[in-house]
Order: sequence, then C-alpha cells, then structure tokens
Amino acid sequence: QSQLVESGGGLVQPGGSLRLSCVGSGFAFDDYAIGWFRQAPGKESEGVSCISRSGMSINYVASVKGRFTITRDNAKNTVYLQMTNLNPEDTATYYCRADESYQLMCVEWMERTDYRGQGTQVTVSS
Repeated sequence: QSQLVESGGGLVQPGGSLRLSCVGSGFAFDDYAIGWFRQAPGKESEGVSCISRSGMSINYVASVKGRFTITRDNAKNTVYLQMTNLNPEDTATYYCRADESYQLMCVEWMERTDYRGQGTQVTVSS
C-alpha cells in the first residue's frame, strides 16, 4: 500500500524553526517529485516547496523563499522541509504529495494524484 507520512510539526514561537519529514513507502519513491503543501483553516491549500526526483530541481512559493529549505534522501525515502524564521502566517497543516510530473506539481502546483499524506500541524504563536 502506497503511503506518505509526515512528522515534525508542532507549536513554535515567531522566529523559531522546525524541520518536517515526509517518508514514503509502497511505491518507487525516487521516481517521483515530492512537494510540500499547506492549508490554513478557512483558506485554500497552497504549494510551499517542491523537489524533483533527483533533487536537482527545486521550487518555492515566494512567501517562503530564503526561509525554507527542501532536501531529499532517496536512500531513506524521505524529503525534509527545514523551516526557519517562522511567522504566524505559516500556521497551517502541512502535507506532502508525490507526482511523477515535476512540471505539473512543482511549477504549476497542481494537486492531481492520490499520493498525499495526512499532514502535520504547524502552529506559530507567542
């Protein structure tokens, strides 16, 4: 059974940092681009960051550039999202997705596949 599982969320003060992890299983993880998306209460989901299957191509939404860093370790079937200088606007449920198409998911931010995790909550508050 194909699965993506996120972890690493929590409550952090403004200016703080968190590292999220997305672990894949049951499918050929290194054949897929992996993306991080987030959804805040009452808002639509948005693409945050995305990495190609090899890790050579990366994209970030403008609001997180310079603060978030995405990496992947295909040997561990894991993608990480290092988040620094967090602010209250980053509060959301963060979830990861997998898609064979980097262009569609990581450039056009399409959420079209069934490969997604349940999410991990990130709350930024003093």
